Amino acid sequence: MAIPAYDQFYREFLELLSDGKERHISEIVNLLGQKLHLSEADLAENFKNGTFKFKDRVGWAKTYLKKAVLIESPSRGRNRITQRGLEALNNTSTEINNKYLKQFPEFIEFIGGKKIDELNEVETAMNDRFQDKTPQELLELSFFQINNSLAQELLEQIKQSSPRFFEKSVLKLLIAMGYGNSNMDFAEVTQFTNDKGIDGIIKEDSLGLDKIYIQAKRWTEGTVGRKELQEFVGALAGKRSKKGVFITTSKFADTATRYVESDLGIDTKVVLIDGLKLADLMIKFNVGVFVKDTFEIKRIDSDFFDEEDF
Repeated sequence: MAIPAYDQFYREFLELLSDGKERHISEIVNLLGQKLHLSEADLAENFKNGTFKFKDRVGWAKTYLKKAVLIESPSRGRNRITQRGLEALNNTSTEINNKYLKQFPEFIEFIGGKKIDELNEVETAMNDRFQDKTPQELLELSFFQINNSLAQELLEQIKQSSPRFFEKSVLKLLIAMGYGNSNMDFAEVTQFTNDKGIDGIIKEDSLGLDKIYIQAKRWTEGTVGRKELQEFVGALAGKRSKKGVFITTSKFADTATRYVESDLGIDTKVVLIDGLKLADLMIKFNVGVFVKDTFEIKRIDSDFFDEEDF
């Protein structure tokens, strides 16, 4: 039989976890293959890069179910069903697919954000069997969907890390972006006991005559408000500096952004990076991620076929 689409075996996925036990994704892949009666040939089917197609689809199913809070990860790599997932299973007359998941605000936030129309366009195009869409358009829309999912998972990994690891990671990001002459020797994580609101420092020149100070808040909930920004600006003043970067895994409250945009002195500059922007930057500058696939799109070179040049 053909391998089903990733959103066609959500119910079977949940059924495997209905006993409340935690299972690793590799175990789920094996059990789902048996439950769906896939042949060895089905399980061995792969993409050109060597990735197994069924394993890849199970991974996408896990991501979507997790973002809809039908399953959760109590520890890295482990999965278990939630109360919401059990309730979905109990409703046997309902098909559990992406349309079903859209009733949950957490899932809408995951697939949407500020670009929900783009993701709806992907889904519509797929459902219409690519009607009215060029291959180029579909490739770009699919690329966005993959990167959006990657950003969400990357941010989740960061939130599960230690505060110290997070501080080092943001310094590596800023160095990768070109600050500190792209040299990690110019970056420093401050001591826990005496950071006074400063978590990291990047020297902009080899002598350290000019420095950028960093505050890194690894928050799993809540928003960074005006108070935290004022404390950071106070710490900058204590360092006689006018440049800082405030990075959080959470979000900034409106009061915080207004403070930075309107209430700072004309010589003081503070850049705000929230969780989603942080994940996007890490993807763009290859920090915490690697290039899995590269697709080259080629076109006819009309100059080559200009016979007058031969």
